[in-house]
Amino acid sequence: MTPPRYLKVPFREKDQAKALGARWDAEASSWYVPSGLEPSIFSKWLPAEQVSMLETSTERAVSAPGTSTGLAAPKGVALSQLLAGVSAAVASAFREGVWVRAEVMRVDARNANVYLELSERTSTGDVLATGRGFIASRIANRILPEFQAATGVTLGPGIKVLVRAKPVFNARWGLSLEVDAIDASFTLGDMAARLREIRTRLQREGIFDANKRLEMPEDFELVLVVAPEDAAGLGDFRADADILHRHGVCEFVYAHARFQGDGCAAEILESSARSLARMESTRGRKPDAVVVIRGGGAVNDLAWLNDYALARWICECPVPVFSGIGHERDNTILDEVAHTRFDTPSKVVAGIRDRIVERTRSAMEAYRTITVAAERAVNDRRQQAERLVLAVKTGAVSAIQRARLESERLSGAVRSDALRRVAQARQATPALFAEVRSGVSQAISDARSTAQRLHAITVERAKAAAASARSACATHVGVTRDRSLLLVDSARNASQALIREVMGQGPQRTLARGFALVHSQDGRPASRAGAVRPGDRIDIELADGRLAATVGDVNLKPEHRGEK
Repeated sequence: MTPPRYLKVPFREKDQAKALGARWDAEASSWYVPSGLEPSIFSKWLPAEQVSMLETSTERAVSAPGTSTGLAAPKGVALSQLLAGVSAAVASAFREGVWVRAEVMRVDARNANVYLELSERTSTGDVLATGRGFIASRIANRILPEFQAATGVTLGPGIKVLVRAKPVFNARWGLSLEVDAIDASFTLGDMAARLREIRTRLQREGIFDANKRLEMPEDFELVLVVAPEDAAGLGDFRADADILHRHGVCEFVYAHARFQGDGCAAEILESSARSLARMESTRGRKPDAVVVIRGGGAVNDLAWLNDYALARWICECPVPVFSGIGHERDNTILDEVAHTRFDTPSKVVAGIRDRIVERTRSAMEAYRTITVAAERAVNDRRQQAERLVLAVKTGAVSAIQRARLESERLSGAVRSDALRRVAQARQATPALFAEVRSGVSQAISDARSTAQRLHAITVERAKAAAASARSACATHVGVTRDRSLLLVDSARNASQALIREVMGQGPQRTLARGFALVHSQDGRPASRAGAVRPGDRIDIELADGRLAATVGDVNLKPEHRGEK
């Protein structure tokens, strides 16, 4: 058995030797060349005598013309020799680590070692280069906690890093980058620059605070909730939201999407826009608010939400957007552009619940205020109506009494006048009869005297005169009787008309004939225009009710303008 060829490898070059295929002998505490590998590729670490022996044996085998093994020398070089040369060239070119900018595509931890997939992308997202990285366990245990403490970011996909790496080429595993340091300030700067770029762009477009300028909803009846499905933060939110939903206070509609990983922002945007459009088409209305929530996480998990298109959608959302992403220390561009930011999902639903309770209490207080005011107004109107009714009753009784007294007075006057006229007629009739009789007697006497003187001549004439006298007497009697009867009838009709007029002078009958009774502010009847002034409140009583009016102007007749 050929003894192993031990190597003299300095500690700083151990990784280079290991990359070429050298193995570690723990008992001998030394690296050695495994069987099957060409020793010449490790010549820089072989003892000088072994290098001389190796060169001599090689020259002898090539230069001895008489020597024949029966086999032709192989053409070309072995792959391991070629790759060993590449490894040596890489090790020679990169003796120290180089600071490299890259984006982490994949992180895999195995056996305490950390394996990375790194890439470089253009501004449009096209991949320019990829490579594999490696962090040994003893180095990872030191630099990864320091990186996370400084940035708050767990090394993961999507993170841009500045690492110090030394290229190492292994004949079996190919080229890899051995990472021994990570610049935390570069990652922080990239994340801050990305956030600052989105913020500046939205401010330049004039929409950064557009959603904040929307009015806070007066009440909540319908809310759209955008969250990762089955997330812990969603469970905290629903603990209170389901109670409100179950009691019919507020309805919550849920839209689910991924909140981390490549493409999650586009998925959130699509799910939110689709749900809003569906609510408008099926319910005929927008929600009162949109809630965007997720549980806490590492900063790089939340960094996926720092997306321009998603932030712009929230800025232009027609209803207020409430954010409840992570914890109080977490911050994303969505929190900055949302209408209201809450620390956690449970605080979002608490804010909605408190708003509902506040509006309910305000409504109840307003209802109580309105009820008290209505009761007070009703009581005031009732008391005013009772006073008006009492005043109307008092005025009506007084008016009726005055009308009755006036009617009795007029009736007595009419009766007295009628009796007087009847008495006068009675007194005049006998005198007329006496006058007629006297005239007739005188005529008869004259006729008799004439007749006696002219007995013979004037008999016929006397007869005629007698007949004429009789006729005249009858005519005078008839005229006298007819005139007396006419006087009596006229007195009777006048008395009856006066009585009917008196009896028809009651307030209601007077009003029924189209008249109106005007009451001044103190409830007393106003019989003169000068008794009121412009701006006074008056009541106009008609046959079927009362009208309330305000005096606009007072026009007095010229002969009454000086009266008060």
